[in-house]
Amino acid sequence: MIQRKKFELTWKNHSLGLGEKTRIMGILNVTPDSFSDGGFFYQGDQAVAQGELMAAQGADILDIGGESTRPFSEAVSSAEEISRVIPVIAELVKRISIPISIDTRKAEVAKAALEAGASIVNDISALSFDPEMGRLIAAHQVPVILMHMQGTPRDMQHRPHYQNLLEEVHLFFQERLEAAGRAGIPREMVLLDPGIGFGKNTAHNLTLIRRLDFFQKLNRPLVLGTSRKSFIGKITGQEPPDRDWGTAATLTVGVGQGAHLVRVHNVAAARDCLAVTDALYQSAAP
Repeated sequence: MIQRKKFELTWKNHSLGLGEKTRIMGILNVTPDSFSDGGFFYQGDQAVAQGELMAAQGADILDIGGESTRPFSEAVSSAEEISRVIPVIAELVKRISIPISIDTRKAEVAKAALEAGASIVNDISALSFDPEMGRLIAAHQVPVILMHMQGTPRDMQHRPHYQNLLEEVHLFFQERLEAAGRAGIPREMVLLDPGIGFGKNTAHNLTLIRRLDFFQKLNRPLVLGTSRKSFIGKITGQEPPDRDWGTAATLTVGVGQGAHLVRVHNVAAARDCLAVTDALYQSAAP
């Protein structure tokens, strides 16, 4: 267990303390083909109902995406992505008070989402896919999550390889923090995600979870997204809907190594897991 750093993230009409307790980001995929819940919430009314449920179950942020980034997935157009997510965001901002994040790497989609009421951008490309993304985020003065990925969703799981996994991911984060700064994004508005399952094999994923503390020196909040990922299935033999127990194990270890925010499909299960995990770590003798 390490001593988790504390941060206060304040923007627009939102404020979120990070570090005292582990925060939950509920995943809402408005897509027909996501690996875990593709098609379950593809219809607008189903997506809105699921978003409301996640907020009621204890999510601190709702992360809405309209393009699957599962391994070997094909990109969709900005127009298609917008048509999927904007009606859902526009309706949910009327019904829930927690901040909504748009999970996209396209500035055009992010702009539409921010104008519809979203207030966080979760960019799996860490501002490298769309040259306009950084300036857009800076102009809107919202937080951004920068994720590490080797390759693209289409090819990232084709023999991922690292000479020194932790050092390479750390260097990537340093470079992307500098890029965000050049775009005008204040450092205090940036969160970092090591990208579990994005250009990593099982050993890489396990190392990143176990050594998440390695990235504390960057002095930014750390996001962990392990929910129902394929490496859990390889270990347990379970299909995505039945991987919540395995996910819980990764959350417990990740929190002990400094995770501030976790992305999950099952908010209720994560809430209970994290309540006990936080209590255990906070009660540990110094």
